[in-house]
Amino acid sequence: MLPKGGAFLLEQSNPADVFTPEDLTEEHRLIAQTVADFVEKEVVPRDAELEAQKEGLMRELLEKAGELGLLSADIPEEYGGSDLGKIASMLITENVSTGGAFALGHGDHTGIGSLPIVLFGNEDQKKRYLPGLASGKLIGAYALTEPGAGSDALAARTRAVLSPDGKSYLLNGEKIFITNAGFADIFTTYAKIDGQHFTAFIVERNTPGFTLGAEEKKMGIKGSSTRSLIFEDAPVPVENVLGEIGRGHVIAFNILNIGRLKLGAGCVGSARRAINLALQYALQRHQFNTPIASFGLIQHKFAQMAAKAYAAESAVYRLTGVIEEALRGKRAGREIAAAIEEYAIECSICKVLGSETLDYIVDEMVQIYGGYGYIQEYPAERFYRDARINRIFEGTNEINRLIIPATLVRKALKGQLPLIDAAQALAKEILNLRTALPEDDGKPLAAERDMLVRAKKLFLLIGGQAVEKYGDKLADQQEIIGILADLAIQIYAMESAVLRALKAWEADPETAAAKLDLARGYLYDNFPLLEKLTRESLAFIFEGDLLSTQLAVAKRLCKYQPIDLIRLRRQITGRMLEAEKYVV
Repeated sequence: MLPKGGAFLLEQSNPADVFTPEDLTEEHRLIAQTVADFVEKEVVPRDAELEAQKEGLMRELLEKAGELGLLSADIPEEYGGSDLGKIASMLITENVSTGGAFALGHGDHTGIGSLPIVLFGNEDQKKRYLPGLASGKLIGAYALTEPGAGSDALAARTRAVLSPDGKSYLLNGEKIFITNAGFADIFTTYAKIDGQHFTAFIVERNTPGFTLGAEEKKMGIKGSSTRSLIFEDAPVPVENVLGEIGRGHVIAFNILNIGRLKLGAGCVGSARRAINLALQYALQRHQFNTPIASFGLIQHKFAQMAAKAYAAESAVYRLTGVIEEALRGKRAGREIAAAIEEYAIECSICKVLGSETLDYIVDEMVQIYGGYGYIQEYPAERFYRDARINRIFEGTNEINRLIIPATLVRKALKGQLPLIDAAQALAKEILNLRTALPEDDGKPLAAERDMLVRAKKLFLLIGGQAVEKYGDKLADQQEIIGILADLAIQIYAMESAVLRALKAWEADPETAAAKLDLARGYLYDNFPLLEKLTRESLAFIFEGDLLSTQLAVAKRLCKYQPIDLIRLRRQITGRMLEAEKYVV
């Protein structure tokens, strides 16, 4: 039975029920290798031309990818796709991520550029557009953001009015920061019919009254096309309304949810590549007649980079496995929307976790390269610039942090998640909380599993107190919401890492050592952060004796026995130095 979205905060998961990268089939691995080979042979040699936005090159490469079936994983076979499923789709996204700007063009086309029609198009729309999108003969783009409507997408001012003959909607307005705009053929665009009904439209490039702005000059991802779209009485046929009138938000938000998960997968792929490049450099670069990879502080960096990448990868594939099952057999738009929306919390978590993990890793990558990391001739500079946009794409990380607790509270109030009951139950047991170390059950990570149980109680402690004090005004306390989001993100990441390691151990104890070490490394690096967040929030909510009481409870929940992290990090890095790459 599939878990409910957000239920990871209340329940203990069975490792056997969690999908991990080790569960990939031989077919999955062949797909991943095909993508890697394509990027290495077709994209990397033309990287400089892509960065210079050579006319027609991005489209040429996308069409070549289409010939290999790398654009059609999410498109049903009856419309020219390969319908490989979400796991294969994430693998493609992850492995194409090493292709620089091409990865952005590919990801936008196969994700938010095609999925609105795949998931919400009617039969006629699917037949008209999906075969071309699957092959690369048509390129898709997604137009939601406006000058005055970024994170607040529903504040869109682009309007649509029915033409006098009733055959078209006339669109007026502007969209900005649209990826693939310079060469895309179709645009999923949003406008308010009569200024009120937020609706999605399929707009074709040759539509009269539709023009493009100039290419934006960007900090990173320079090889991608980013332009504004301008609509001046642009007629869009009524048959190109996507989904239902006034229900555009259902399409927009659910496409963004899948986009957030895909972004997390892309960040994982880039993070692994960055680690490998930095590792190769550290083995070659000598200082004081010694490879810098042998220095303790450099090894410390690699161990933390690897642990973070491992946790993010574990979280992304854990969620991908769930969504793969949730969407199985579903074809109707409303069914699909409901299945995706169920896991909006986890999608936001993977987006924030993946993008912030990548940012951490590329920052350390620059540091390992030293002065060369600041030089364009070396890869670290490019990785650093390109990574930064991921914390803005698909809803800023701040917006995603607001989404996580808000969605949890909404599900709780609707009776979809027993969050309030769990918080009340915790309040009753709070004076008798166990602080002794857990009994040994013969499985590894016993102490770490106990820490996770207590981490979830910390979330309930703060969440319950915050809801009780602020009620429906909690949305005004964004700092507390942000803390709750950070707790949820860390709990999901730590638990995903631990569950993956346990599943590997249950399959073969002798080959699970690296995963067990990486899980421990991530958990002991990040668990202390929970106490800081807890103390900060409680000091805001309470004062005086009440604060002292709550802090005493929090201290018991945050108690843990430290381990020798220095030795653990040396083990993690030692394996990578031996293999000369990131290993799990």
